[in-house]
Amino acid sequence: MRRVGLLIVTTCLLFAIALSGHAEGVDSSDSSEYLIKAGFIYNFAKLVEWPTTAFAQPDSPIVIGILGNDPFGATLDRIVADKKIDGRGFAVKRVKWSKDLRELKDCNILFVSSSEKEHVDSVVDGMKGLPILTIGDAPGFAKRGGIINFTLEDNKVRFEVNVEAAKHADLSISSRLLTLAKIVQQVAADGRKSE
Repeated sequence: MRRVGLLIVTTCLLFAIALSGHAEGVDSSDSSEYLIKAGFIYNFAKLVEWPTTAFAQPDSPIVIGILGNDPFGATLDRIVADKKIDGRGFAVKRVKWSKDLRELKDCNILFVSSSEKEHVDSVVDGMKGLPILTIGDAPGFAKRGGIINFTLEDNKVRFEVNVEAAKHADLSISSRLLTLAKIVQQVAADGRKSE
């Protein structure tokens, strides 16, 4: 289990080293933070299993949507370029907030930028029951019903997982990934943990 954690961290660090020279127009601390987060997103895709109905064809790409301000720039695109998981490539698309969530529902992974914190509840409600891995980095994202929430602890990128939200999305998260995460429960509107 510890080796898997080291493998993920090592992979993210290798991505950071390989792409560090490509950060353009972004503060270097932000650049390295989102380089690591992009590496994590790729690794999450390897450690999450979607139902077969989540894809139109056996070779349909894994679509990563970025909702709101894109903190990754071209980094995420470079990390997943030419990569395949179970014969599926990747497609990265940027989407803007709209009450019509149709464009979001075409994603397999949806990163909700912290710029969209006022829309988190609408996005989470709109994605309920759909096989979409929701990832965010706004405080409390997983407790509000998102599946994975990035956090910073001691200047290191960590993540929380809402296992119940993943079950409701019919996503199977590898136990190897869960051993590295802080498990959180969704908090109901009245402030109590949901059952």
